Amino acid sequence: MLSTEYRVLRGPEGYLPPAAASMGVVLPEKGSALVEGCIVPKEDAMELIADKLLSAKNPFFFPGPLVLWAWKDGVVEKAKAIKEMAEAAEAKIIPMPDYRPKYPMINPAIEINPNHPNLTIWHNKIDVCVFIGVHCHYANMALKIIRGGTECYTIALCGEAGHEDAMISLRDVRVEDLKRMTQIIMEKKGVGK
Repeated sequence: MLSTEYRVLRGPEGYLPPAAASMGVVLPEKGSALVEGCIVPKEDAMELIADKLLSAKNPFFFPGPLVLWAWKDGVVEKAKAIKEMAEAAEAKIIPMPDYRPKYPMINPAIEINPNHPNLTIWHNKIDVCVFIGVHCHYANMALKIIRGGTECYTIALCGEAGHEDAMISLRDVRVEDLKRMTQIIMEKKGVGK
């Protein structure tokens, strides 16, 4: 039986946390977002993202190959907007340029292994992370692993339909959305009012 009250919260939830979708969490419609498994207006989620980033002790952005490589028009502009948002939030960046397992060694200070993202989270003592530009199937897997084994608060800024396994997920994220979130962050910091 599915629980209608399942919440996607900080972990650790356990070795095999359930997929949020199997617990009744559904992706939001356009103009909406997910916050801890509940559908909310997109602007409310943007405000909460700013709050989470600004209250974090050690926030990190994990940009993936969809924004790290100039593979189509608009990607360079999006990457610049991501960098500006991370700088506004005083967050660090660890890129995820590809999805190949990093065995037998991984240097979690400079890279994230999507098959074991918890190692990078633990090594860097990350309390809030933002996934962006990561292919959906890898993001879903990594977000579930993070929720299962760490206390990290996960945010997914998705160019498609969103991620139910993130604590906060925006869908259809474009450059304008990143600029709007940067503006919200700056306003909350008291800059640029």
